Order: sequence, then C-alpha cells, then structure tokens
Amino acid sequence: MKLPTVPALLRTLDRHSQHAPYGEVVKYAAIGPIAIHLPERIETNDDLAAQFPKWDLDLIYTKTGIRARHIAAPDECASDLGVAAAEKLFAEHNIDRSSIDFLLLCTQTPDYPLPTTSCLMQHRLGLPTSAGALDFNLGCSGFVYGLSLADGLIRSGAARRILFITAETYSKYIHAEDRSLRTIFGDGAAATLLEAADVPSIGSFAFGTDGSAGDALMVNRGGARPAETALQPRTKWRWQSRLYMDGPGLIKLTIDTVPQMIERVIADAKVDEAEIDLYLVHQATHKLLSELRKEMKLDEARMPTVLGDFGNTVSSTIPIIIHELRNEGRLRRGTKSLLAGFGVGFSWAGCMWTELWENKAVKTATDLEAA
Repeated sequence: MKLPTVPALLRTLDRHSQHAPYGEVVKYAAIGPIAIHLPERIETNDDLAAQFPKWDLDLIYTKTGIRARHIAAPDECASDLGVAAAEKLFAEHNIDRSSIDFLLLCTQTPDYPLPTTSCLMQHRLGLPTSAGALDFNLGCSGFVYGLSLADGLIRSGAARRILFITAETYSKYIHAEDRSLRTIFGDGAAATLLEAADVPSIGSFAFGTDGSAGDALMVNRGGARPAETALQPRTKWRWQSRLYMDGPGLIKLTIDTVPQMIERVIADAKVDEAEIDLYLVHQATHKLLSELRKEMKLDEARMPTVLGDFGNTVSSTIPIIIHELRNEGRLRRGTKSLLAGFGVGFSWAGCMWTELWENKAVKTATDLEAA
C-alpha cells in the first residue's frame, strides 16, 4: 500500500470530499502512540517448576516460546489494566483527555455483564460525556476489528480522536493446576490512540468467521445460557479451568484460514508481497507461529515473535508487538506491515498498515552520527 504523492492525495481528497458529512473533507484513521500496562505480579517458568516439579517446563517452553507472564491480582480487573494503560498514554504523550471523542474497549473479561465496562472507564478516565463508549467481545482478532471500527467512525466524521483499549485477564478463567493454559496466557492491556489523518494508512480489511468452531476455545459458564444447554468442548475437558482450549484444533483452523485471508488483503491492497516489510500477527504460541511461517514461507525477521516475557495476551498481542518494535527502531515512518489476528470465535481479521507515527524517542543511526 503505497503512500500517495501530494498531487494524487489532493485528487483523492477532492473526489471524496463531496461525500463527506456536512461538506467536510474525508479523514482517515491513523495509528498514533501506544502505551501498555502489565500487572505487577510476574509468574516465570522457574516459579512454576518450583510449584510443580513434575511439569516439564523445558519442553513447554520449546512449544510455547513463553518464559514469563504477568498475572492480575485477585481484585484487579480488565478495566483497571485498561485505565492504567490509558493514563500512561496520556502522560507519556501529553494527550489532552478532553480531546477524546470515542472510547473503544475490546475485552472478553468485562467487569460486569452490565453495565458496559467502557462506560465505567469513561467516567474513571475523565473523558467528556459527549464521547461515545463501546465494548466489543472479541479475542485474538479484536485489535484488527477495532481498527476497522475506528476507521469507519473517523471516515464518517463521527469521531476524530479515538482511544482504543484492549484489556484481558484470562488468568481468572484458569485453574492453578492447568498445565496447558497457565503456561500460555498472560494478563495485560494496551491503549492505542487513533487520530484523523489526511493520508490513508490502514485499509484492505478482510474478515472471517466460523462459529462452528466456537467449541475450540470457550468459557461456557457464567453467561445466561443454562448449563444443560451450554456449548460443549470438542474434545475431553482435561483440566478444571473455566477456560477450555483445543490447541491442536486451533492450529489447524489457523493454517486453514489465515494464509488465504492474508492473500485477500494483499490482493485488495494491490501490492506485491515483496513490498510488505513485516507481518505482525497475533502472538499465540511459538509452535503456532512457526507453523504459520512455514505455511507462508516467511522467516522470523518478517514475522517476528514478541511473547517470551508477556505470554499470549489475547487482543493486546498486536499492539504490544507494535509498541516493542517501535521502541527497537524496527517500525519507522513508511514501514509497510500486514496485521493479522485470529482465534476465539473462531474469528480472523487482517489489514494493511503503513506506519505514519514517528517515535521521536528512538534515535536513528543518522541522528546518532549527527549528535
């Protein structure tokens, strides 16, 4: 997805302005700064090995690629993590909270069935009462879905500055003795600022849904559905966790759907595959990412892994990898990436993204030479 030249941009804006609300020029969503917040408690593989000597943590690490996870305190909820991430975003980037006109929250661990958690967060963050607030219940595909929602709000003229929070505390669904899940999922939140820009940088969205695979990753207790008619797991429920996951089944679902979805994104964006600098995909486990790389014939330099010290943080894995790569200097203005999320639902989504935000805290080689 090439950034347009100035003449091409002016032609595009002129063409779209006649369709903009109230005669305004169409704006596009751009990913601005991101802040992450992780719970204070860190649970390492060494901690688990001391607690469960029979667990083969070396083998588990080989499969997951995860050596540590942050775990929420018993009284710490997704909203608490999300509020902390947002406050960090405001403070670190000098953002006026009164300028936020919409709050999007992606979580599958809301504080309550109702009221809507984002409404409570609007109050806690001191956002204007004129701001919209919306929860949506998606997991690992949620960040890309949120980008599409934000882009629609901004293109329609309904919003100009959106605070998009992803926050999960999956640990609350996991039993202490569940070897398969406790070694994978970590808690955390990310706060992403999405702002109106003249240049399109996010687009060519592609989505997919297969509800017949809803029994591959689920919590079937705690909702309104009676236990006797609740969705049942596709294989034997081996552990006492409220959360059930069919890991091998999810790997197969991913390999069967995500490469084709990525092909759709590339075709719609009309770019050559070689033009894509990075594939930033949901950080599930090392094994799943390895299988996906093998299927797509990509190396780790183009499809990086950033989960060793975070674990699988569900909807926050993509903003976390963006945050980390920005800090490493690997994501700079003009970098072209393909974003892809996939998981619980079964749901998947992807899009093209060109970096427009400049991380002034990271010095380039030219900056260092000049200094």
